[in-house]
Amino acid sequence: MVTAIVLLQLAIVLSLIFIGARVGSIGLGIYGMVGVFILVFLFGLQPGKLPIDVMLIIVSVITAAAALQAAGGLDYLVGLAAKFLRKHPDHITYYGPLTTWLFCLVAGTAHTSYSLLPIISEIAKNSKIRPERPMTVATIAASLGITGSPVSAATAAIISTDLLGGKGIELKDIMLVCIPASLIAILVSSFVQNRVGKELDDDPEYQRRVREGLINPDAEAQKMQQMESNPNPRAKYSVLAFLLGVFLVVLFGSVPSLRPSFTIDGKETTLAMPECIEIIMMSIAALILIVGKADVKKAVTGNVFGAGMNAMVSIFGIAWMGDTFFNGNLEFFKSHIADIVTQYPFLFSVALFFMSIMLFSQAATVRTLYPLGIGLGIPPLALVAMFPAVNGYFFIPNYPTEVAAINFDTTGTTRIGKYVLNHSFQLSGFITTFVSIGVGYLIITFLY
Repeated sequence: MVTAIVLLQLAIVLSLIFIGARVGSIGLGIYGMVGVFILVFLFGLQPGKLPIDVMLIIVSVITAAAALQAAGGLDYLVGLAAKFLRKHPDHITYYGPLTTWLFCLVAGTAHTSYSLLPIISEIAKNSKIRPERPMTVATIAASLGITGSPVSAATAAIISTDLLGGKGIELKDIMLVCIPASLIAILVSSFVQNRVGKELDDDPEYQRRVREGLINPDAEAQKMQQMESNPNPRAKYSVLAFLLGVFLVVLFGSVPSLRPSFTIDGKETTLAMPECIEIIMMSIAALILIVGKADVKKAVTGNVFGAGMNAMVSIFGIAWMGDTFFNGNLEFFKSHIADIVTQYPFLFSVALFFMSIMLFSQAATVRTLYPLGIGLGIPPLALVAMFPAVNGYFFIPNYPTEVAAINFDTTGTTRIGKYVLNHSFQLSGFITTFVSIGVGYLIITFLY
């Protein structure tokens, strides 16, 4: 009887996730909250923990990133990246992905890659390199940068006090494990991808588009020049201000003794990292607006702010639903699958991978499943090594960065296959996932 009820609840949760994903935008959050309503009012489960820390960190970081965009800082960074990439066109399959990864590592959001993808495509095409090669790895690398970024919502979720932050895991541990693992995974994927597919001049789809005049190199080059122009001379100051914020987050996260301490009820307590990030990044947002002379109204109308707020609403509903379901049935999961998952921890990374496909969000996946992993007794460091598994949403080619990459590749080499799932991003996605998790396990084995 208990098993049937739990399975019914699981079916409802998965159905609402699917519906929310199909609706898109804030649909995940809305239908996630419907799930909370059903689980609490109909099944009598106690509401799970609200992901308040994660939501507030998203607000603070996205506010700073939106201010940076309004000040022209993102355009300034894109211009610098474009100049670098144009100097090394023959290595675009390596440098392109590393650039998108670095951008997302610093900014904490994969949406910064939108400005870089058309530049990578154009450089590859002009160098007669099949654009699919750098474009696919660059798109995956952008997501991989999130699982290691000190200012991403996913990292904020994993180090929150009610998840791994309460198990002794600090920001420096996430960065020490995930950044080298991601870097190696991207290089391996680039090496493999550089040998995939026909050369550009031999590709039938590219030849067809050239014959029909669908590719106009002159017009595209002019478009790139406009993207690389920087009309705001103060943009570089806003970039320096944002980087200062990232540096302070890393510094205080790596050296907890630098954070302020308070005496509460006779016990000395150090300022928690989520609160530290919130204070720093909101203050940095103000600094960016001042030094960059940015219009605050422009900040809230940019795509960075909109994407961040969508993420916050989604996490509000979907993570609360997941926490309510898993914690409400934790004893059931402990008695049925704890031994298997503890003996074969990689099975939990498989669950993370498939959940991320449905949730379309690393942070939401962390908030939904990591409480279960902790409850099942999986070692905290193993959960850190599995962190890159939350990037599985490349599996179905409908994530915005993938759609953008396909559209930016005017040669048609980056594509969705006849059977949908046989698309250009699968190989790079699986390589980076397997390699990053494997390297992560090696790091925790030999360094901890």
